[in-house]
Amino acid sequence: MTDRAQSGTVRTAFLAVTTLFFAWGFITSLIDPLVAAVKGIFTLTNMQAQLSASAFFIAYGLISFPAAALISRLHAAKAILLALTMMIAGCLVMLVAANLATYMLVLLGLFMLASGITVLQVAANPLAANLGKPEGSHFRLTLSQTFNSFGTFIGPFIGAVLFLEGVEVADGAAITPEARDAALAGIDRAYFWIFGLLALLLAFFYLSRKTVSRAAPPAAQTGSVGTMVRDAVSSRWALLGGLAIFLYVGAEVAIGTQMALFLNSGSIWGQSDAAFAVPFLGTAMGSDGVPGVSLQEAGKAVSFYWGGAMVGRAIGSVLLAKVRAARLLALFTMIAAAMCLYVVLVGGVSAGFVALSIGLFNSIMFPVIFTLTLERSTASAEATSGLLCTAIIGGAFVPLVAGGIADSAGPALAFLAPAACYVLLCVFAYAAGRKSDIREVEAVSVH
Repeated sequence: MTDRAQSGTVRTAFLAVTTLFFAWGFITSLIDPLVAAVKGIFTLTNMQAQLSASAFFIAYGLISFPAAALISRLHAAKAILLALTMMIAGCLVMLVAANLATYMLVLLGLFMLASGITVLQVAANPLAANLGKPEGSHFRLTLSQTFNSFGTFIGPFIGAVLFLEGVEVADGAAITPEARDAALAGIDRAYFWIFGLLALLLAFFYLSRKTVSRAAPPAAQTGSVGTMVRDAVSSRWALLGGLAIFLYVGAEVAIGTQMALFLNSGSIWGQSDAAFAVPFLGTAMGSDGVPGVSLQEAGKAVSFYWGGAMVGRAIGSVLLAKVRAARLLALFTMIAAAMCLYVVLVGGVSAGFVALSIGLFNSIMFPVIFTLTLERSTASAEATSGLLCTAIIGGAFVPLVAGGIADSAGPALAFLAPAACYVLLCVFAYAAGRKSDIREVEAVSVH
């Protein structure tokens, strides 16, 4: 194959893989309005409602290494087809759960969906980073994550429209049977359409499988899950990167899943119309004419938290061409920590705007942590990727901590949990900046 033809094949493969980033971003971000919806539908505490996030993200801890071992045998294209099939099965369980109004089935369906997404993450993140020249890995993964962010931007808005009509969770508020039935019907419609989207992606990727297989670098035969785990934990930087991913995902999910409940609280926007005066934000929220921000209006605003990540990743793709990745990560984590502390210490209407803006600085964290770790890890790429995706389980635990704080001390103080995560991430960024890329060290030793 000529260089020009090879380049075209790689670009086509990269576009095919990037469609998957959009799909799992959209599905994952539906968790945010779903947490608020199930809190009202099933009369749950904040912590109980956060079990929806836990059921979703705990799949990463259980599935990532088996997924990495599977990919080393099947290679990425076949593994992605299997992952999409698993996600379709999860949608079917969600449809049953909505029709039977059973919370345990909701948790099972979310776990199955996340299991498929885990396989996609393990396969697609290193694949996107490797589909091209090594020096462009940060750029390519951040660009793919930008499309992931577009999915997370529109997901909460659609979820709020479908799940939260008439649902209120303020103290003393009771959901009406009509609102409960409408919320369950909205969940049913959402996952029916996701089922259709995944079926189309399955067909598209099946047709693109040979193109992706030709363009992808050959996978290392890493052996059993046990062998892969031992390989991953033998690398100090794989472990540090895993901890960083745990903290980042935990912080991001804790903020996103609490955001609608936080904005709807009386001490933030629940009794204020200030948000409706903001261009774009107010239009998207669509005031119902009742003073203050309802839960549904707050749920629509959550899209701007994820939209900030989308904008930030687009900007970050440019900045990463000029600024060292570790330095940019340190700056963004410091700013995010400061914003969380503002919410805790200052509060009020302005804290709502600050909280929504945190997404802008979350933007580059995942792809940069991922690629910094791949560059410094002495374990194989498959084993390192497996550990990093396992660490996404942070999204199952940090939100529970934030939910517990919200139950006992209020939604604003819940931001202490992500603030602590961002401070530790800044330490990781500083350490990564002082450690050379392992590939650079090997190149020097060869010469």
